[in-house]
Amino acid sequence: MKTTRKVSKSDEVIEGSGNVFADLGLPNADRELMKARLTLQIALILKSRGLTQAEAAKILGIQQPHVSALTRNRAGNFSIGRLIDFLTALGQDVEITVTPTPKVHGSMSIVFA
Repeated sequence: MKTTRKVSKSDEVIEGSGNVFADLGLPNADRELMKARLTLQIALILKSRGLTQAEAAKILGIQQPHVSALTRNRAGNFSIGRLIDFLTALGQDVEITVTPTPKVHGSMSIVFA
């Protein structure tokens, strides 16, 4: 049974920034978003190849429970560098570009082809 809720004029809707980690006020939000996106890419590759978690663990050089976490988009304590290592082990090229910024602090982003 569906329930509906009337939205009154006093209800406020706030548009997200595109980074849920920043929206939640978590530290290192850019880094956490990058880790989440890299982890998602790894999970998509594993799924598209139809690999078992045991097969993926051998390729990535980690234990099966860690593969399980990755397939559920949980980066855990894996660093960005380690996630990049996983992508290269899966036959992906990873390119990092550093450019100057006019801002006080730079930002991180990731693009998948």
